[in-house]
Amino acid sequence: MFGHDIIVVGTSAGGVEALGILVALLPADLPAAVFIVLHIPAQSPSLLPEILSRAGPLRAIHPTDGEAIQHGRIYVALPDHHLLVEAGYVRVVRGPRENRSRPAVDPLFRSAALAYGPRVIGVILTGSLDDGTAGLLAVKRRGGLAVVQDPDDALYSSMPRSALTHVNADYILPVTNIGPLLARLAREPAAEEGAYPVPEDMELETKMAEMDRSAMNNGAPGGTPSVFSCPECGGVLWELQDGDLLRFRCRVGHAYSVDTVLAGQSEVVEEALWVALKTLEESISLSRRMAVDAHKRGKDWLAKRFEEKLQQTEQHATLIRQVLLKGENTTLDESANLVATEDKGNTVTNRDDP
Repeated sequence: MFGHDIIVVGTSAGGVEALGILVALLPADLPAAVFIVLHIPAQSPSLLPEILSRAGPLRAIHPTDGEAIQHGRIYVALPDHHLLVEAGYVRVVRGPRENRSRPAVDPLFRSAALAYGPRVIGVILTGSLDDGTAGLLAVKRRGGLAVVQDPDDALYSSMPRSALTHVNADYILPVTNIGPLLARLAREPAAEEGAYPVPEDMELETKMAEMDRSAMNNGAPGGTPSVFSCPECGGVLWELQDGDLLRFRCRVGHAYSVDTVLAGQSEVVEEALWVALKTLEESISLSRRMAVDAHKRGKDWLAKRFEEKLQQTEQHATLIRQVLLKGENTTLDESANLVATEDKGNTVTNRDDP
């Protein structure tokens, strides 16, 4: 009988410190493999394997695609690549972002649950937003164990709190207690996998993370189509319901929680506002130039029209600057209404009346 020999760990903000504490307390003879996703910018070099190798007795590496899984080894996700687990080996893929991240926690947890079922321990540590919640639900659906850092112990509590809101965690502990717990659980027998059949939706989502063509050509990622569009590609988002957790996924595989959809929409709105401000500033410069030119040619009536347009456009530009300065305190509705005001302005053409 197998023990809980597949340990998957997800974290983001504050994660380097928490991971260092965790791995320092793992034994050198740990009868399990550890897989770690830490959110990291795509272009940033990752020194996490070196940091973790120095912090504890286990060797940490960035694995290669197809590398065999070994007990007593820590596998760390590469920047801009998802880390996935197959039966007996590791996958390293540049699949679609999930929760606006690559690597993301959910694909790792979901793939491990699919491949190893009750042998998996899912661990959620400090982090922002809620990546990892859906993955931890997948671990539980397949009979695995859920371990969550106590939010009061976490440097950033959002990820642990989200996990505890939606998942019936088996253990809630400060990070200093998680390492010894994992060492003990790894030696305890896991339940039989037959009691936890593989859900079709879990298999489909794992294939989408791998960019499997059959899954991509399926046309629908499960669930029901929503009225919302994907912040990354503009495609239709499909609603997926995991218990009381509402999620979204588009047909090419981008996946979001509610929080990350809102964050993505806010970024799209901000980009639109900057474009609108740039366009307004150009309109102001052109209107000012044309008003001066009209005055020089003695066409004061035309200059007046350009000056009126100039004044109106400056008011709109001032409003958009205020929205951008307010940042996250501005609602999406306020931003959309301010952008829409420019569409109601009058267009001035540079021609002489007959």
